[in-house]
Amino acid sequence: MKLLARLLAAPSPLRSPRAADVDFPMLAGCLGLLGLGLVMIASASTEVAAAQTGNPLYYLIRHIIYVALGLGAGLLTLLVPMATWQKHSTKLMLMAVVLLALVLIPGIGREVNGAKRWIGFGFFNLQPSELAKVFTVMFLAGYMVRRQVEVREKLSGFLKPLAVLAPIAVLLLGEPDFGATVVLFGASIAMLFLGGINLVRFIPLGLAVLGAGVLVMTSQSYRLQRLTNFVDPWADQYGAGYQLSQALIAFGRGEWLGVGLGNSVQKQFYLPEAHTDFVFSVLAEELGMVGALLTVALFIFVSVRGLYIGLWAEKSKQYFSAYLAYGLSFLWVGQILINIGVNIGRLPTKGLTLPFLSYGGSSLVICCVCLAMLLRIEWERRTQLGSAEVEFKEEDFFDVQPAKEVRHGR
Repeated sequence: MKLLARLLAAPSPLRSPRAADVDFPMLAGCLGLLGLGLVMIASASTEVAAAQTGNPLYYLIRHIIYVALGLGAGLLTLLVPMATWQKHSTKLMLMAVVLLALVLIPGIGREVNGAKRWIGFGFFNLQPSELAKVFTVMFLAGYMVRRQVEVREKLSGFLKPLAVLAPIAVLLLGEPDFGATVVLFGASIAMLFLGGINLVRFIPLGLAVLGAGVLVMTSQSYRLQRLTNFVDPWADQYGAGYQLSQALIAFGRGEWLGVGLGNSVQKQFYLPEAHTDFVFSVLAEELGMVGALLTVALFIFVSVRGLYIGLWAEKSKQYFSAYLAYGLSFLWVGQILINIGVNIGRLPTKGLTLPFLSYGGSSLVICCVCLAMLLRIEWERRTQLGSAEVEFKEEDFFDVQPAKEVRHGR
């Protein structure tokens, strides 16, 4: 309670003469996706919920609770200075590694559809990989600030973060969660490139990742089956290609304007995971190509806005905030590209949710937390808190003072 009182008393976007001093376009875009997600979960989950639980609103009610938890977590995150995240970034990453290890221990990790990705806490199932992605990106942002010269000029500055990422990747593949591994590595590589690493250094890494990817995909028969079946799902449309073929049928039925909200046929036990991994297919069936493209445009807007927030922070010499904003935005971009790519048959099937839209507690809460971090970064950039030209310490946030008299460290 003391910590919460200190956070509430400290300068923040919520303590402003304008009530909530946040980046409204970014907030509006993400809230629009959250609202659309509520509508689509209500539509896509009713038949499955009625058959499994007897209550057609079961998944919708849980999703509303997850949205409330996510918004609450987001409000708390808005109160936390970026200096605090930077100070504790290493500890948070180590905590995420411990959770990733715990989920693999029998009796602790919860297995669903052959994958151990969750730790059960009664009503709520925690997915450690969601925390691991954010905290690893946060650690990497801190590392790039501490070792900026080494990162840009020496090979060791490039290899050291990869040595940290390697055990995390091993733990993620042990669940197995190949999709999360790809997203995390993609975001990390993009951060290192934007941090100033020479493009030539990525060539051997790319070849190594490609070789490892081929090895991982061919090491298990089900992975190889997914890799071959997505190319032509109709070759085995009632077997291995069933899920993708049903998703493509949903896109075909939607045509330009869709069959109407709530009128999807594919969600009625034809398309598995219609309210989680394949909610975009149901959206395309009910809202048509026009609705699907507008949704993609909204995803592009919030992702690009997040990258611009990072660019603005970098121009203000708030380097940790900048690198973190880049990393969080690329996590979104990776998940969006993979999820939609799977839905339209351009990528092998992966168990990745669509940010803000899909049903899922951990994913939804973490998306809201990431949004709050981006809003906090944009606010600190405008108020010049934490820039390199203003010597600022974490403790300075907790000097209780009137909101209009924000003092900096100098």
